[in-house]
Amino acid sequence: MATAKSPRLEASRGKLNGLLKGYYLGLDAAGKDPAQKVAWCTSAGPVELLEAMGFHLYFPENHGALLGARRQATGFIGQANAKGYSPDICSYLTADIGAHLRCETPLKEAYGIDAPPKPDVLVYNTSQCREVQDWFSFYGREFGVPVLGIHSPWKAASIGPESVADVTAQLERMAEALAPLAGAPLNRARLAEVVKLSSQASAYWKRFLETGRARPSPITFFDATIHMAPIVVMRGQEATRDYYRGLVEEAEALVRAGAAAVEGERLRFYWDGMPNWGKLRFFSELFTRLKVCAVASTYCLSWVFDELDYKRPLESMAEANLKVFINRSEGYKETYLVNAVKAYSIDAILFHEAKTCPYNTNSRFGLPQRLLEGHGIRSTTLYGDLCDLRCFSEDQTETSVEALVEQLSARAPRA
Repeated sequence: MATAKSPRLEASRGKLNGLLKGYYLGLDAAGKDPAQKVAWCTSAGPVELLEAMGFHLYFPENHGALLGARRQATGFIGQANAKGYSPDICSYLTADIGAHLRCETPLKEAYGIDAPPKPDVLVYNTSQCREVQDWFSFYGREFGVPVLGIHSPWKAASIGPESVADVTAQLERMAEALAPLAGAPLNRARLAEVVKLSSQASAYWKRFLETGRARPSPITFFDATIHMAPIVVMRGQEATRDYYRGLVEEAEALVRAGAAAVEGERLRFYWDGMPNWGKLRFFSELFTRLKVCAVASTYCLSWVFDELDYKRPLESMAEANLKVFINRSEGYKETYLVNAVKAYSIDAILFHEAKTCPYNTNSRFGLPQRLLEGHGIRSTTLYGDLCDLRCFSEDQTETSVEALVEQLSARAPRA
């Protein structure tokens, strides 16, 4: 099959810009309308519950990522540090709180929005991060609004029925607590509809990511970090499902055409851990120069929710959030990564050790060594952070990646 340079999903990217503009402008309008209700929510959910109850959803984690991607985060982190928030905790958290304290937001430049909408309630889930409780509690005090949370069992090797029952019961109690704010009790039929839409969007998102299994890959990890926005902030909506249907069609057409995201692709990497948002272009250009394609990541795959089932909405929401990769045991992660290496024909894993994100850093308890000794899977660990650019060295990183490429190029490719 002939290899061509990928047009980089340009049609879908144009649709994405319009979709996100509509989301943010609608959110801004809802925040200014007393008749509308706004909920701030963690990326792990419970999105579908809030969507079904009529809340407009805003995601502080997404705002933190935007601050990082625009390289504005470092300037705000010190503001939160001065308020007593440690420089060692999540830099999404400190950058976001710092921006709030300075009354600044990248949403102004991007969409003409002066500030995120004031919340009527803050809702978190600890399955992806334990620090979100303290993050949202800060805003609960700032705005004088309720803070509700789902507390998930952590580091599970397997998910038993007792854990699912526990989280399902928490979701039931949360729905009861939200009803007075929403102005009506949970409509179970509407919840089933929302969960079905989320499930469909998730299935399309998974299909898109799996186009990275092709040789050459028509997509990169960096493409996925762009196109993942709707699956994070707009789950449970028809527009999101339809967007991902179109994205899949475009990506699968590239597979059939033999299009390559990285021209002359020689090696295939797997990215584990958080993105380094302010340095994605650096990594993309470095990999392109070395003819390396980062074809998959645990980060982007974390928004694939195979468990969602509209026939049992709350129970399947509980299962989906409990089974997310970040929330699993070291043994589970080892098996998961071994299978991913085989599925995507990976030559090596890049472990991103994010200084302020221990919950999604998987290189601290011997996992890279076990993968090498037990499975022959090579890797290197890159040191940085999700937002704080002071934790990152371009020279050190370039040296590490080039050394790995040289080692891999000196041996036969993985079967």
